Parts: sequence; C-alpha cells; structure tokens
Amino acid sequence: MTDLKAIARSLFQAAVDCADPARALRNAMQVSALPACHAHGHTYIIAVGKAAVPMMREALGQIEEPRTALAVTNHENYCEIEGATVLVGGHPVPDENSAIAGRKVIELLQSATVLDRVVVLVSGGGSALLVSPVEGVSLEEKATLSQQLLASGLGINDMNLVRQKLSTLKGGGFLRHAKHAKICAYILSDVIGDDLRAIASGPTVGAIGSNNDARKLLLDAGLWSDVPLAIQKHLSSIEPAPQESTAENTLVGSNRHSLNAMLAALPKEFMGRIESDHLTGDVEQAAETIVAAAECAPKNHPIALIFGGETTVQIRGTGRGGRNQELALRVAELAEKRLCPGWVFLSGGTDGRDGPTDAAGGITCADTLLQIRSTGASPSELLANNDSYQALRLGNALLMTGGTGTNVADVQVFLRQ
Repeated sequence: MTDLKAIARSLFQAAVDCADPARALRNAMQVSALPACHAHGHTYIIAVGKAAVPMMREALGQIEEPRTALAVTNHENYCEIEGATVLVGGHPVPDENSAIAGRKVIELLQSATVLDRVVVLVSGGGSALLVSPVEGVSLEEKATLSQQLLASGLGINDMNLVRQKLSTLKGGGFLRHAKHAKICAYILSDVIGDDLRAIASGPTVGAIGSNNDARKLLLDAGLWSDVPLAIQKHLSSIEPAPQESTAENTLVGSNRHSLNAMLAALPKEFMGRIESDHLTGDVEQAAETIVAAAECAPKNHPIALIFGGETTVQIRGTGRGGRNQELALRVAELAEKRLCPGWVFLSGGTDGRDGPTDAAGGITCADTLLQIRSTGASPSELLANNDSYQALRLGNALLMTGGTGTNVADVQVFLRQ
C-alpha cells in the first residue's frame, strides 16, 4: 500500500502544481493583456482569496508604478509582500478582520477615477475573507448565517447566492464602488462548472439571483426560521434592478485543468481516466458513486479513477472534520464490504485545508478501518458524530500538506493494483 499511497500523493501534488496561481496568472496575462492605463492614471491592484499572495507577487512583477496594492488572504497563507499591504480575514466564517479588509477595499475602489484602472485577482475563499454587510445587517448576523449555511449541506453556488444578497462587495459590488475606473479581473476558479458569479461570490461579475431567490432557497432548505431577523427583513425587501458587469473577467485556472494534470502524471502501467469532474452533493452519495465506479472498472489491470468537485456534509454531530476527510472514511467503509484489498483512495482540498482542521483531506486503504478499531474506537460511531478527523488520525490516514497557496476545489483518486 505504501507505493499506492505514494502515487496518490504525487497525483495530488500534480493537481496542486497545475493550479499554481503565479504560473496561471502569468500565462493568462500573456494571452489577455491588461487594458492600458491613462498617462496620468494610477493602478489599484486588489487580490482576494487563498491564492492572493502568489497572484499579487506575480502581478507586481507585471505592472509598473504608480500603483497601490492590497491583498486579503487567510491566516495560513499570509506572508508579507514588498510593495503591497497584506491583510488577513476570517475563514471559513467571516470575522472582524474580514470587515476591516472590506472597508479597506471599498476605500481603494472609491479612490479610483476615470483615469485609473483596477486590477482584481480573485481566488477561492474570498467570500469569507472580505465582507461588507448591507445596511441593517451586522457582521455577527452574517457570521451566524455563514455558520448555518456551512452546516446545511447546501452547495457552494447556493451559499454564494445568499451571501451576495447581504454584501455591498459581492455580486458585482466592486463595480458599484469603483464607478468610473476600468476594472480587469483574473480569476482562479474553485467552483465546479466555473460560474464566475460564484467564485468568491463574484465581486466583479453579476449576482447569481435576487433577494427573492435567496429567500426561497432558505425556505426550501428549512433554514428561514432560524435566520437572524435583520437578514429576513433584508431578503424580503424589494431591490433595485441588477447592474450589468462592465469588467473584463478572465478565467486563469480551474479544477478541470488539475484533473488533466493528474491524468498526465499517472505512471504508465495504470489504466486511468477522469471519471467525473462534477462530484458534488452529499458525501454519502459521492462515496457510493466512487465505489460503484471501482466495482465496474477492469479487473485485470492497475486502474486509476480520477474525480473532481466539491461535496457537502450534513452536520449531525459535534466532531471535527471536513468533506474530504468524511468522504475518504465513507469510501473505506463501503470498500470494506464490496471491494477486495489492494486499493487506495485519496480525497483532498487543493488549498491544503479541509473544513476547520489542519488536514487537506484523507488517504485511506483496506487497513485503515482495522487500524482505527485496533485503538478501541468505532469508525462508524466517529463518522456518525462527524468526527472524521479523529477517525483518520487514529488510522494514520490524514492527508497533511499545509497551505498550498491555491484553491481549485477538491480532487480525488481511487487506485487499485
């Protein structure tokens, strides 16, 4: 299993390397050049997301003075950049630092004139890292709703639909604050399907839906009655007509690019294919999809089944974990009943962090559950408590990478000898 685990880890690294933000931005800027700046104009560079630091460094090497640069990222990916201010916001739940960053970004956007240009570098995580609540809604109320959304099992597009309607920056908010300056955005996608409106909640694009759409979504999900009253009031109000995006938005990297890189890095003795680039929905169903695909795969040849997407978890317990860790554990449970030994499964977040933990995900094999049980623990009981982190720790099956500085959602690989 050691060799299979090493191969799985190398494929995960290939996915991360392909999503290297600096390389992706450099290539994109060669193809989609920045609009020219007026002779007396100023350039404002704003980078938001888990990949903000490397994207900002690359942009500073491409854009001449005079310029003002601000990056907002998460704590794990923070570091200083010469020539730029770097702020840290809360993630996955926004905090006061996220609000401070929001006010600073608004200040820069409102400083831009018709002579200036605004270069925006967007990557995953921006929804929580940068917040500016609409009038009448407090940061605490937005944070409460964010926690409810994360625990609900809703997909990222649905969550971002709601987030957009409660923010002055999301859903095209950068355009509203920088009324006259040219805006050019380079976007690294962490959203399956690459809907630009959903990536970091679309600060330079349009809104996914209306107040009424967000209200209906919360009602259908059974969340409306628990939503703070100020948010209920706002989502029940009539809103102005949506503003069309006038920004130049360029996609620089995505999950599918990383899946292709994994396939290309596969050792030649393996028969490999991208099984799905839309592995979404609840982890329980996703685990069934993966094991069913493994059951149908050819039996007389080493195989590699590659998946990409972003699943969801229904939080029913009090344990710690994340969607990738729970998926890895659920695959192990199903495989124990339905597959012969000789397999390895890896599920990881390309940002290096899965949920509110320090793990990127999990890497399981036929021995994982046996090792957990040898400690006296029950994998099924830990799973029922959403305690996948503890289960995988006991099974020596946590995928630990540290922050990668990028984010193109999740990747999975199932290997069998």
